Amino acid sequence: MPSVVRVAIVGAGPAGIYSAEALTKGAVESGRQIEIDIIDRVPSPFGLVRYGVAPDHLSIRSVRDTLDRVLAEPNVRFLGNIEVTGDASVGVESASLGRIGRVSIERLRANYDAIIFCYGAATDRNLGIPGENCVGSLSATQFVNWYTGHPDTAPDAWDSMLGSARSIAVLGVGNVAVDVVRVLAKDRTELEHTDMPEHVLGALGESVVTDIHLIGRRGPAEASWTTKELRELGELANAEVVVDPSVLNLGESSRRLVESSKVVARNVEVIRQWVQQPPRQTKKRIHLHFFRRPTQVVVVDGAVAGVELEETALSQDGQVSGLGQLHVMPVDAVIRSVGYRGLPIPGLPFDDSRGVIPHVDGRVMEDGAPVPGMYVAGWIKRGPSGIIGTNKKDAVNTVASVLADLESGTLPTRKSSEDVAELTGSAVVSHEGWQRIDAAERALGTTRSRERTTIHDRVDSISIATQAL
Repeated sequence: MPSVVRVAIVGAGPAGIYSAEALTKGAVESGRQIEIDIIDRVPSPFGLVRYGVAPDHLSIRSVRDTLDRVLAEPNVRFLGNIEVTGDASVGVESASLGRIGRVSIERLRANYDAIIFCYGAATDRNLGIPGENCVGSLSATQFVNWYTGHPDTAPDAWDSMLGSARSIAVLGVGNVAVDVVRVLAKDRTELEHTDMPEHVLGALGESVVTDIHLIGRRGPAEASWTTKELRELGELANAEVVVDPSVLNLGESSRRLVESSKVVARNVEVIRQWVQQPPRQTKKRIHLHFFRRPTQVVVVDGAVAGVELEETALSQDGQVSGLGQLHVMPVDAVIRSVGYRGLPIPGLPFDDSRGVIPHVDGRVMEDGAPVPGMYVAGWIKRGPSGIIGTNKKDAVNTVASVLADLESGTLPTRKSSEDVAELTGSAVVSHEGWQRIDAAERALGTTRSRERTTIHDRVDSISIATQAL
């Protein structure tokens, strides 16, 4: 076993950074020297904390300050703007201002004693219905990436939609769907305090959207949103919530949920209060629709003209079924929010049915046996579930397996000790480079009387990160 253990972590979101924290603690406790490289394809760290949590949820986004302290540990390096690929023929490709560096899994295996894959669930689940990929139908992932300033999303990606769509259907009743609805329903003045890029605030400020339809297959008791996020919809300055009172005629399975869960009871009570409140004269309206499932996106001349919905009902055991009664809701755009999904890296074992890397206690499994030196943590390990803090316990579990294998001598011996940062070129973003981006965002924010403004452009970020001190 080498005197210095080298570990690569693929993904700089909470799971990856918590894995580095657990490894660092393990190194101190065992007296071993463990060097950790956290690799991410974007120039900035923090994953969904930066590019998934809604910008107006400032307290949740502030967890990045805690995560940043791990990146400052002397045995930890952040290597941004590098993509890990399963294409062994790539080997290594250098990064430049406008280009992402690439390194193959095989090259990583040759240069590290262990690899922990923590790259999350980066895409959305498909509905599998006709028309869902037409112009004006997009995923919540795409929209969230845009309003959080993800570098892979064009600044004007949804300007046309926001400037022409008066009614939008949001399919799904989870917290991400609620985030999307809230952002669409807020005026620019309600978002000025956030770190949204200026082009996002501008487009939302010019939005002509007046009606947002939030649609779920089941009833209000079965929705997966949390009470805090749900209540926020009723606290908007210029939008009212509209609900058909009949949705509160709960069936047997729904009543059991209300009786057994305080959270469900609170959620139903919030909706009951909205039903009872008098109408408000607001510029925008949020319509909640339950017991409806989409069967197709109606397309006219290649663009969204509506969404066809089938009425549904719940059985006594809570199973949903269609009633065969269809109607078309005229809308100008559709945003699908039915869950995240992990993607495979070619050559890496993958469970396509679940969208995860198969594992046992964090050890990557193939043909019923662990792959030596290969581990997994976070959403790509367990699926998109839990809160940010869930990833900490999950990472500790995986790192326990890494440390156990280290102690038992079952980790493979690396063949070389090449430096991935040097191999992939001068446009790799270090932690010091991220700190320069962070400082530039804070400086930009002060010009608009807020804490920061996100710099979305990859070239701009890398230019700031790699400039001479």
